[in-house]
Amino acid sequence: MATAVKYEIPAQLEQRMVVHGVSWRDYVILREALDTPGLRMTYCEGTLELMSPSLTHELNKTSIARLIELYAVLGRLPLIGYGSTTFRLEAKQRGAEPDECYRLGRQMKEGEFPDIVLEVIHTKPILDKLDVYRGFDVPEVWLYQDGAFEIYRLAGGRYERIERSGFLPDLDFVLVARLAARPDQDEALQELRGILDRT
Repeated sequence: MATAVKYEIPAQLEQRMVVHGVSWRDYVILREALDTPGLRMTYCEGTLELMSPSLTHELNKTSIARLIELYAVLGRLPLIGYGSTTFRLEAKQRGAEPDECYRLGRQMKEGEFPDIVLEVIHTKPILDKLDVYRGFDVPEVWLYQDGAFEIYRLAGGRYERIERSGFLPDLDFVLVARLAARPDQDEALQELRGILDRT
């Protein structure tokens, strides 16, 4: 008697898929129909990328967000988080759901976009994330990849790599990257608190 074999995709694997020739209307319909946790969609000028984040991706994203938010609280910085909100702009044929995003000092209104977008990259995106966020005029994009940050600032219609955030100029990204790699989030947060209390 044949035994049924069950195949499971390991939780640590991240999956990406791209569909070309998707109209704006179809993108909006798909986003509404497939509005489920664990699926991210990025749309740019007729190309739709679907991504299912891995366990490690979500761990890194959450660790970084918690560290950034603790830094802001202890530094009394008015950082307002909007998580993975879906942003769309038909005029620019753009749609995206960042891993995390923030406004500094003011709340975001309908039709507005964040000051800062964080993207954690474990597998190479098919769509150029910087090109997508350029369409929204997002001032800063923070990319976390291979255990390090790359910070980009929008200037003259294109992103330029910079060493420090214009919004959080005293934030040490090397330190945040080191702490984000810790398997124990609480330990990482306590270490950051201790460092900031001494400065």
